[in-house]
Amino acid sequence: AELLAGVGVARRKAWMCLYLVLSVFLSITQAVDRSNFKTCDQSAFCSRQRALKPGQSSYRALLETLELSDSHLTVQLLNNNNKVLLLLELYRLQGNMTRVKINELKPIKPRYEVPDVLITDPPTELMSVVAQDEHRVVLSLGGEDWRLILSAQPFRLDIMEGPQVLLSLNSRGLLAFEQLLLHVQDETMHLYHMEQSTCLASLLVLHKTPLTFQVSEGEEEEAEEEVDQPGMWEETFKTHTDTKPNGPSSISLDFSLPGVEHVYGIPEHADGLRLKNTDGGDPYRLYNLDVFQYELFNPMALYGAVPVLLSHNTHRTMGLFWLNAAETWVDVSSGQGSSEVPQTDVRWISESGIIDVFIMLGPRPNDVFTQYASLTGTQAFPPLSSLAYHQCRWNYNDQEDVSAVDQGFDEHDIPYDFIWLDIEHTDGKRYFTWDNNKFPQPKDMLQGLLDKRRKMVTIVDPHIKVDSSYKIHTEIRSRGYYIKNKDGGDYEGWCWPGNAGYPDFTNPEMRKWWASMFAYDQYEGSMGNLYTWNDMNEPSVFNGPEVTMHKDALHGPWEHRDIHNLYGFYVQMATAEGQIQRSGGLERPFVLTRAFFAGSQRYGAVWTGDNAAEWGHLKMSIPMCLSLGLVGISFCGADVGGFFKTPSAELLVRWYQAGAYQPFFRAHAHLDTPRREPWLFGPDNTALIREAVRQRYTLLPYWYLQFYHSQRTGQPVMRPLWVEYPEDIATFSIDDEFLIDLLVHPVTDEGSSGVTAYLPGNGEVWYDVHTFQRHDGAQNLSIPVTMSSIPVFQRGGSIICRKNRVRRSSSCMENDPYTLYVALDSQGNAEGELYIDDGHTFKHETDKQFIHRRLSFTGNSLSSRSVPLTLSFQPVTCLLTPNGGESSVGFEFDPDTAVLTLRKPGVNAGVNWTLHLR
Repeated sequence: AELLAGVGVARRKAWMCLYLVLSVFLSITQAVDRSNFKTCDQSAFCSRQRALKPGQSSYRALLETLELSDSHLTVQLLNNNNKVLLLLELYRLQGNMTRVKINELKPIKPRYEVPDVLITDPPTELMSVVAQDEHRVVLSLGGEDWRLILSAQPFRLDIMEGPQVLLSLNSRGLLAFEQLLLHVQDETMHLYHMEQSTCLASLLVLHKTPLTFQVSEGEEEEAEEEVDQPGMWEETFKTHTDTKPNGPSSISLDFSLPGVEHVYGIPEHADGLRLKNTDGGDPYRLYNLDVFQYELFNPMALYGAVPVLLSHNTHRTMGLFWLNAAETWVDVSSGQGSSEVPQTDVRWISESGIIDVFIMLGPRPNDVFTQYASLTGTQAFPPLSSLAYHQCRWNYNDQEDVSAVDQGFDEHDIPYDFIWLDIEHTDGKRYFTWDNNKFPQPKDMLQGLLDKRRKMVTIVDPHIKVDSSYKIHTEIRSRGYYIKNKDGGDYEGWCWPGNAGYPDFTNPEMRKWWASMFAYDQYEGSMGNLYTWNDMNEPSVFNGPEVTMHKDALHGPWEHRDIHNLYGFYVQMATAEGQIQRSGGLERPFVLTRAFFAGSQRYGAVWTGDNAAEWGHLKMSIPMCLSLGLVGISFCGADVGGFFKTPSAELLVRWYQAGAYQPFFRAHAHLDTPRREPWLFGPDNTALIREAVRQRYTLLPYWYLQFYHSQRTGQPVMRPLWVEYPEDIATFSIDDEFLIDLLVHPVTDEGSSGVTAYLPGNGEVWYDVHTFQRHDGAQNLSIPVTMSSIPVFQRGGSIICRKNRVRRSSSCMENDPYTLYVALDSQGNAEGELYIDDGHTFKHETDKQFIHRRLSFTGNSLSSRSVPLTLSFQPVTCLLTPNGGESSVGFEFDPDTAVLTLRKPGVNAGVNWTLHLR
């Protein structure tokens, strides 16, 4: 979508003009044109809010209005400057969380509150008042030491553990809440309404006319005059004008974190894992945008937005979840607090909506993950095959091309599970269709893949070609499901099909209808092994402001400015539901999305968008996916090889080696790049890529176990070292290696002859998975590397299950035996798990058909026991070796590496067993 940014294609231009523009820009691979996207200074609400400097807050809490119920506390806040009243709500939530909501007490119309992201109304716990005077109220948060202090003048909240302040809210006085207004130009009319209604007058904009407000019984105060500022009622960026019928509506709030120097999260940004100080530069921006070949180390917005920030020090991990779907900017300022201890201040600024923030108090990293998962859900448990390798390109030309690529993988003995088709497979960019000349028999093509137990993904984007002969368009229009423009007509913009409409996915009826279009009798040519890719769902509008939708477009009663960051979330939701429905609720879906929000983890996978074939982009794939994992989205990957430009053979090999150890493993390339199937770079490089892909396939049982745990607990699959070593300061800024229980340090530098990996854990041991060489923890290990090297280490004390017979696809391996890799700790013990189900249905939930075993090695005995809740399931894949009838056990022990190799133990994975070694 970014390819047309700034072209200024007018809607009245003929289709041929659009075609010519596309033809020119498709061959351009320059970096992002930053002038197409706003800075904070160019955003009226951001610059207006940022002009407010820290100091004495203008808000005070009216403690006489405090009310405490079984579920929450309410109190009114008064803006001393304009006398506007707000309503503060405080909730103590189960699981060591606090919720803070602030809204106008009496808005002229409801302000937007984000629906559908929370999986349930969070359960509350009782709050009690411990102490109260005219200056403050002290509330108990459970236990003797946990307190929340509400200070009245100026308004401030402090969360305490004993004498320690864990977090302060509005301690820098940056709470700002712009109330909705009625835009009346005639001052005489203002005065008339003031005389008629004091309540109404408090909501009007009076130019140079002081107002008197009734703020409490027997007390009158004079409000400061309101002065219009640029961008309050109308804002222009380049050629686009944004009208604001209710004027400025932005909100802002600051949080102070004493003792904290490291904060993480708020993806998506092409930046390091640890968030940087934004003083003197732009804040981090959260606004889903289609950004052409994005820059690295930049806080500008990208395709997705998850407004969750984590703080961490050696004592505690906490999280802030800012539940707002409007454009948001986040300032981070690190320095020293008043007592000369480290402190990080975080300020959130959103264009509209309300303040609704969840404070997750940890205290451990895993506690924060559990707390956030209780709010927005966990990562969807994917089909096992989707964890394997995916081959994609814009575009495979036709059925013959698909067949040739498929055969090429077999001829070169490289496994793969999914082949992908981009937009060119459709009939003129009409989604849910096929180009009859290029793909005349899609079911035959899909059946050919199915015969090899492989699958396909086709792209289905949410911009719909305006064409009276196109069924999808005519049905959406007839049902009134399109987003409307500010004048009430169907909103239209330019995208891949030319003139396009945009379905209103915030409408549950629209989502229900969209889901029904994936039925086999609706999506002609589809079969059960066809899955879906939702691209361009920020949404991307080539001729829109910042290559996206106008903010004054309408979703029913709400402006697009209110819901923008939710659009992609809803598209993926409806698509995933469609895949589930087409199978009668039996099969798990697989849907990849580019745009996302908090809660998107419930519906599938994401990727890091349109990267480039550059070493910096390979490096950046690691912190970008780590950041997503920290905020719940574990199923993340980057385009292997880079989408734009052409990788060298060395870069391509290194990217395959890195991608093989990231959750979503897909190669993808731009239309104008040379073909780059794995066998096109000479036999030596083919062998290196083959080995990387085969390593992925041997570890599929292990990957599947990791996603099973993530689905149950909310723990990230790919995680920073500090998550498991929270007291080791050396891990806090590491973002070039990561844990998937295995420790992985990909080679990401050109011409590298060595890397230095940090092995954490004082007293722990780590084993090189390729050589079984043992290394002590708590050290920086220098590792010589060649082109075949992928530095990966197994932690001592762990047992990992693999399948070492690699076949053409993961489904072809389902009957093959497992091999256990037992890495002993310094005490000679190890533990691990094995999880097995059918790999693709919901029967593990509905019928409890799965095997979950706990493996243990201690006292020279290796045993398997059922994990609680495991019920009967007997798949044919249950043998650890093919010789189930043998009772003797052969083994070898290498004293130099402390590696024990068991040969053909012949035991069943679904029953309890113990092997004694003597």
